[in-house]
Amino acid sequence: MPDAVKVGFVPFSTAPRGILVVFCDDALKFGRTASKALGAAAGIVKRAAAASRFKGKSAATLDILAPEGLKVDRLVVIGTGKPSALKDSDFLKFGGILSGKIRGDNQTVTVIAELPSATMSPDQSASLAAGIRLRAYTFDRYKTKKKDDDVTSRADISIAVGDVAAAKAAFSPDNHIVDGVIIARDLVNEPPNVLYPEEFARRASRLRKVGVDIDILDVKAMTKLGMGALLGVGQGSARPSRTVIMRWNGGKKGEPPVAFVGKGVCFDTGGISIKSAGGMEEMKGDMGGAACVVGLMHALAARKAKVNAVGAIGLVENMPDGNAQRPGDIVTSMSGQTIEIINTDAEGRLVLADLLWYVGQKFKPKFMVDLATLTGAIMVALGTEHAGLFSNNDQLSERLAKVGSETGERVWRMPLGSEYDKLIDSQFADMKNTGGRYGGSITAAQFLQRFVDDTPWAHLDIAGTAMGAPKTDINQSWGSGFGVRLLDRLVAEYYETRR
Repeated sequence: MPDAVKVGFVPFSTAPRGILVVFCDDALKFGRTASKALGAAAGIVKRAAAASRFKGKSAATLDILAPEGLKVDRLVVIGTGKPSALKDSDFLKFGGILSGKIRGDNQTVTVIAELPSATMSPDQSASLAAGIRLRAYTFDRYKTKKKDDDVTSRADISIAVGDVAAAKAAFSPDNHIVDGVIIARDLVNEPPNVLYPEEFARRASRLRKVGVDIDILDVKAMTKLGMGALLGVGQGSARPSRTVIMRWNGGKKGEPPVAFVGKGVCFDTGGISIKSAGGMEEMKGDMGGAACVVGLMHALAARKAKVNAVGAIGLVENMPDGNAQRPGDIVTSMSGQTIEIINTDAEGRLVLADLLWYVGQKFKPKFMVDLATLTGAIMVALGTEHAGLFSNNDQLSERLAKVGSETGERVWRMPLGSEYDKLIDSQFADMKNTGGRYGGSITAAQFLQRFVDDTPWAHLDIAGTAMGAPKTDINQSWGSGFGVRLLDRLVAEYYETRR
C-alpha cells in the first residue's frame, strides 16, 4: 500500500507553500528562519495564542487558517515546551502530531525544522520525518465506499533543514525501519481469509528483494524434523502450516547470528477449547509476533545492518475440525520432550517451542528473542502500555529495557522461577501446556524456557501492544507493528560490527 504522504528535505531558503509548520518553545519564541518566514504575521500568532490559551507546551498545537500577511493557506505552530526538558525521542512524536494536523487530499506542506535556539540536527529531522510517516499510515484497502472521515489525507511534505544532504543520510536508515513497521502493521491488519499460513509465507519471501535468504518448510519437512508440537496446532485446519526461516548475513563471515522468533497463528479459534464468540474476530492478529519478525528482518536488510541475523516464524491456523488436537493428547516436540495438551487454546507456546529449539540447535545464536501475542494474563498485569519481558539473561534484559525506553516500545521484566515451573509438570508427560489460572503469562514463559537450553533468551509477550492497543501520536492503526523499532535499536546499539 503506498504511503499517504511523501516526505522530502529542502533548504531553509525554500519558499513556504500550502500549509506552513513551525515550532516554538514555552516562551513562544521561534527560530531565526521561522521568524523570518512569519514576518509581520508573528503578531497574529501571539494574538491567536492568547485567544486560545496556547502556551507552547510540548506537543500542544495552534492552527491558524488563512493567516494575514502570509502566502500560505494555514499556519500550524507546534509547541516544544521548555528547551531544557526536550528529548531526542520527542521529535518522533512531533512528526506524528504534525502528520495528524494534515486534513484533506493533495496537500502541500512546508515544515521549518528549527528550534528557537538552534537548527534541528540531522538525526532530529530524520526522527521528525519518521514520525510523519508512521502517523500517516492507514489500512483501508478493503473499503469500496468511504465516508468523509475515512478519506486518507495525502500530502507532499517538504522539511526545510540546514543541511539537506546530512538530513537525507540520517533519514535513510530510519526510512527503512519505518518500512519494516508498515510491513508488520499490514500483516496484522489483513483479514484471515486473505492472510493464511501459505500466503503469509509467500509475503515473507518478498524479503529476498532486499537480500534476505528465505527457506520455507512445509508439513513434510517439519514432520521429518520432528516438529510435533507446532504441527499439532495446525492439524485441524484445511490450511497447511508453514515455517519460514529468514537469514540476513551483514556481519563478519562465521560470526554467530542474533535470532528472532515469532508466533504466527494466522487465526486462533482456540481449537477444541474454543473461544467465546465475542471479539474472536481480533484473533486474526494472533500472528503479531511473526509480523514483527518479518518487518524487523526487512529493516535490518534494507539498511544493510552490519550483523548476521536469523528470523524464524511458525505459521499455523488453530481450527476445531474432526482432525483437531484434543485436550488430553500428548505430542512430542522437536527437542524430544513430550507435552500433554490441557487446553488447545494455549497453542502459541507449542509453535514457539519447536521454533526455539530449531533455531538454537541449528544456528547457535548469540541470543534469541521471541515475540508472541501469547497470553491475556499479561494484559491483566501490565495493561497495554508495556510488553511483558521474561528472560534467563540479565544483560539482555537490561539492554531491552533501555532501548524500549528510548523508542517508546517499552517492556517490563517479569519473574521466572522454579516455583512457577512446577505448575506445568504433568503426571503423564514431561510437561503440560498450561499451568492454570494464576500467573498465566509466567507459566507460559517457564514452558518456553524448557526449549532454549543455555542460549541467552528473552520472551516478549506482546498481547497488549501488538494489536488493539490505544492509539498514539505515531500510530492510529489497529495493528501497531510493535517490536520492529525496539529490536532494530537493540541490534544497532549493541550487536552491529563496527568497521
